[in-house]
Amino acid sequence: MRPLAPALLAGLALLPEPPADSAPAAPAKRPNVLFIAVDDLNHWVGYLGRNPQTKTPAIDRLAARGAWFSRSYCAAPVCNPSRAALLSGLRPGASGVYDNGDPFAKAIPVDLTLPAAFRNAGYYVCGAGKIFHGSVYRPGEWDDHLGKIDRRSEDPGPRQTAGKLDITPLDCRDEDMPDYQFVSYGIEQMNAKREKPFFVAVGLVKPHLPWSVPKKYYDLFPLDGVSLPPYREDDLDDLPAAGVQMALRSGDHEAMLQGGPDAWKRAIRAYLASIAFCDAMVGRLLDAYDRLPDRDNTILCFWSDHGWHLGEKHHWRKFALWEEATRAPFIWIVPGLTKPDARCDRTVDSMCVYPTLLDLCGIPVPGHVQGKSIRPLLADPAAPWDDPAVTTYRYMNHAVRSEGWRYIRYADGGEELYDEAKDPYEWTNLAKQSDASDRKGALGRWLPKENKPAISGAAADGTEDGTGGGRKSRRKDATP
Repeated sequence: MRPLAPALLAGLALLPEPPADSAPAAPAKRPNVLFIAVDDLNHWVGYLGRNPQTKTPAIDRLAARGAWFSRSYCAAPVCNPSRAALLSGLRPGASGVYDNGDPFAKAIPVDLTLPAAFRNAGYYVCGAGKIFHGSVYRPGEWDDHLGKIDRRSEDPGPRQTAGKLDITPLDCRDEDMPDYQFVSYGIEQMNAKREKPFFVAVGLVKPHLPWSVPKKYYDLFPLDGVSLPPYREDDLDDLPAAGVQMALRSGDHEAMLQGGPDAWKRAIRAYLASIAFCDAMVGRLLDAYDRLPDRDNTILCFWSDHGWHLGEKHHWRKFALWEEATRAPFIWIVPGLTKPDARCDRTVDSMCVYPTLLDLCGIPVPGHVQGKSIRPLLADPAAPWDDPAVTTYRYMNHAVRSEGWRYIRYADGGEELYDEAKDPYEWTNLAKQSDASDRKGALGRWLPKENKPAISGAAADGTEDGTGGGRKSRRKDATP
């Protein structure tokens, strides 16, 4: 190589020296998480289109901001096992938590839970309202939580009922309701100055029973404009014995029919009113989220623990493996990843929440977690996805939901099969048809292989939480 000319060397000597190697770039700041859990909210939300009577402008606005799932399902159609599964990463068959009377704290150590995973990763972790069943908070999972609050606003004295359900309008303000206080706590925590990223969990109790919300929400739904859900009187005729038993027609539904000509409508009105109140609380959280200085680095995850029947299949409440009891809203906002109003038609269940949140926040997923991250679907709702949703109700009763089909197998071997595209209300059980074997076989391979005995017998009172609004455990009446 020819040497540089002396003049050129002199010129180079006058140039400034190149900068020293720059210091390593600071690691990216981990995202915050706003974690919104709702109790007993089924798919009667506007953006899902299941019931045109509902009024959910805030939840619809939330869906329009991020990715929402048209086929999202719970791990169990009961509060305690649903939440235990989502928050531990263990399906009911892996933990033995199947019912409200099964003590999840006995089956699931603190160090396996989602809040503990965030806390151990250096997050500030706090919560209010119903996150775990019974609003249980354990040392080691939380840095702070909202303790007991005044619930007298929900005790108006004489109560109104429809069948066996409490449908009492309240003469009070939103501010008097426990959920309002839970939301206020969440807003305060999101806005607090701290060095650590936050994981703020807000658990809204409504629309859980009792359907006691301020009267103004009842006024949104005049009784003469309330319609019953699609319903067939002969809907149970083609079900196996276990399915008929699960419907429990002689319980809530019979009481509803005996409660007068408008009892069913009054119950639906009360549920719609409770959803509308819940929606107002979601609106407060979404407004606060939008005002966050660090909003562009804050993930929002919105979910409900399961669905709810309002007379479909002669059934009320959850406690079943059909579409109404298992489908629930599921929405994500992930800055830089999700796109506005991104509809995903892939079938997912709530076991994906734990691994997805850790994946998005750069936290290793513990080996015990049985779910699968849906990050690819958040980035591209049409991405390949073969896993169906799996729901378990009590020991050895399971439903497998693909994009087009639902297959139910009960502990006694009874089966149901529904073509969801042609039969969205699941009126025709195809399980006994001659050409159903291949379909059942393909779906049946997803049935859980692990089915531990229940961690304990059901408690004498299996109510959902301190409101007393749940039903007593029916383990004696359940399928074997």
